[in-house]
Amino acid sequence: MRYQFEFADVLAQWPLFLGGAWLTIQLSALATVFGLVIGTLSAIGRRSGHVWIAHFCGAYVEAVRNTPLLVQIFVVYFGFAGLGWKVPIFVAALAALVINLGAYTCEIVRAGMDAIHKGQIEAAECLALTKTQIYWHVVLVPALEKVYPALTSQFVLLMLATSITSQIGAEELTAVANRVQSETYRSFEAYLVVALLYLLLSYLARAAFWGLGLLVFKRRRKLGTLL
Repeated sequence: MRYQFEFADVLAQWPLFLGGAWLTIQLSALATVFGLVIGTLSAIGRRSGHVWIAHFCGAYVEAVRNTPLLVQIFVVYFGFAGLGWKVPIFVAALAALVINLGAYTCEIVRAGMDAIHKGQIEAAECLALTKTQIYWHVVLVPALEKVYPALTSQFVLLMLATSITSQIGAEELTAVANRVQSETYRSFEAYLVVALLYLLLSYLARAAFWGLGLLVFKRRRKLGTLL
């Protein structure tokens, strides 16, 4: 069987691919920021001495990590619409991604916090540091530094997972590929182009996180192995 590749019609749709890539980047960047914040707060909550806070955060993590992302997107978009709250596609997609990433980030950050030796905290207390200073300089920042490679991998996976938002009409890369192949009838070429674009975005994201890690975690600049 011979197959003749025809990329001309597919590549002629480059404005659509560019727009889809931009939406993918927007969703990924915003979800990464908000997901990291929610995940960090949830990790702090799970280690809290207040039982109800710890249980609430634990229930959130278990509920999200044990249900598919697609179902979570449908719950946010179609579920709230059924209750009479019409959520815009972009907002629904972003909210579902943030909720999903927050749960996974919570467990990663919590593992980093649990890895901090109690002796370091006791030493900080002996230096008369305040609880806020101890939590920030001795617990949180070192914990994030320890788990930064795992976090960046999770963030890249999130970027790839934005493809699922095409199921509710988000015009990101996968949705663009679906549209292009339906118009040009060149399915293999359309999805191959999108696969290459995802690959490029993944490498760019990893490079950006590597540079950010060198900037934020000064003590590990000499290592250069943050990813």
